Amino acid sequence: MARARATSAETRTRRLLTAAARRAAATTGPGVLDVLGEQDPTGAHPGQRLMVSRALPVIYERWWRPLAARAFMLGGLGQDGEERTATEMLELYDEDVVLDVACGTGAFTRAFAQAVAPDGLAVGLDASATMLERAAAADGPENLAYVRGDAMALPFRDGTFDAVCCFAALYLIEDPWRALDEVVRVLAPGGRVALLASVHRGPLPVAPSRAVVRAVSGVRLFTRDELAEGLRLRGLERVRVGVAGAAQFVSARRP
Repeated sequence: MARARATSAETRTRRLLTAAARRAAATTGPGVLDVLGEQDPTGAHPGQRLMVSRALPVIYERWWRPLAARAFMLGGLGQDGEERTATEMLELYDEDVVLDVACGTGAFTRAFAQAVAPDGLAVGLDASATMLERAAAADGPENLAYVRGDAMALPFRDGTFDAVCCFAALYLIEDPWRALDEVVRVLAPGGRVALLASVHRGPLPVAPSRAVVRAVSGVRLFTRDELAEGLRLRGLERVRVGVAGAAQFVSARRP
């Protein structure tokens, strides 16, 4: 099979990778690097496995993600509203380099690329090859690239991103605290982080609620203070939390 021709954004993204990731990286499509190969860090729960299926990416942006968001946030912001909220939380500037962790089919990544264009760079990372295949096929700015990688072991050098987003995914990652460690590690001084995750609001106590929701859906429930405190313990400042329905928006900044 002929090797896909590297895009300028892909070349820039390669420079952000660790030495080991650069050696492993293979171009699998225009602007797409795969550093996982045969590895699959996706969990075994059917709710997690759905994300690497071939069917879900086809309906993800038009049906699945908007409907899930509206149910999750009891009406919520809608897809466009979420993208605006994420962009505002990240306080993006021209020339920023931004990472979208668990980017799915790339809707948010494309919005970030437009926000930092023309000289900035937006990188979407996901473990699902089928999601990234769909993302790469969509029209987007030239300052956009994708990486198939593990959110729990980000393939990037320390302090490489001015902003990192992880919306509607942290609760499906096998070890969200390792993922949070990695988000902070790759964040540059002064960098901003934006998270959208689940939140426990009762009426059942946290432990039984977590067990039931995890067993049924594969989703982990976080308390309202859990992620905020996790970011503070990792040295981040200006931590803010907002709650909408069963979702929480958490932002912070690295000193």
